[in-house]
Amino acid sequence: MKWWFKKRWKGFSFRPVHEFSIMQSALNQALGEARLAGATRVHEIRLRIGVLSGVVPDALRFAFEALTPGTTAEGALLAIDEVPARFWCAPCGREFVSANLYSECPDCGQPSNELRAGRELELSSMEVDHV
Repeated sequence: MKWWFKKRWKGFSFRPVHEFSIMQSALNQALGEARLAGATRVHEIRLRIGVLSGVVPDALRFAFEALTPGTTAEGALLAIDEVPARFWCAPCGREFVSANLYSECPDCGQPSNELRAGRELELSSMEVDHV
């Protein structure tokens, strides 16, 4: 069945194919860590996702809902913290935030080629019940 490969969100459609494999990997990592800790239930999984990571948070949420039934994370909350893109301006010696991969410093107008944050894709924390 392919019902989960296409869903409408906010007036557009997308196919969460790579988000599905990303969420499967994150869920496997979380469930493995929970098992090692002796957890019987996962209540929350928190991810940090950079705005320039190429990952659609709504697609991750959709994949999470499809992948968790039958696991210790069934019914768990998926929390996603979006990390803004931060660049370094060498002439000014300061960081600035931009939503664009090719960014210019807002103070001096110099293009920055040093991305310091914004491509993260990481499991940052979990809430679990222990035996």
